[in-house]
Amino acid sequence: MIATLEYIDILEKTEGLSKMIIASDIMNEYQNAYDTLQNDKEAQQLIRAFNRMKEHYEDVQRFGRYHPDYNEIMKNVRSAKRKMDMNSSVAAFKIAERNLQSFLDEISEQIAHSVSEHIIVPKDGLALTDSGCSSGGCGSGGSCGCQAS
Repeated sequence: MIATLEYIDILEKTEGLSKMIIASDIMNEYQNAYDTLQNDKEAQQLIRAFNRMKEHYEDVQRFGRYHPDYNEIMKNVRSAKRKMDMNSSVAAFKIAERNLQSFLDEISEQIAHSVSEHIIVPKDGLALTDSGCSSGGCGSGGSCGCQAS
């Protein structure tokens, strides 16, 4: 691509916007929540336990309800997730992450709609594609991309 003065100007303004986002209060809250989460030994232990359960869950998903440990693994995954989500550091991080995502979504929407109202902007960090699993379970054993999260 041939660089023009207009292209360079857009890149410079993009860099300026990036710096403003990084310096924002929302980003600062996110970074503080992230640092707190990383330094919380109990939270890290709960996250590791949940990730181990997710590995078992993914093994079970290959066979779905026909796996002999299906009910037990599903119960254990939900229990591990609940314990992890109830940790104050994890909860604070998730709130900060959601706030940052909303902030970035708003900025993306403003930029897109300043170009054209017809531009489709993903919301809540979702991609533009539809996975077809909005009901929460497709019964295909996870082959569609459904995950426990």
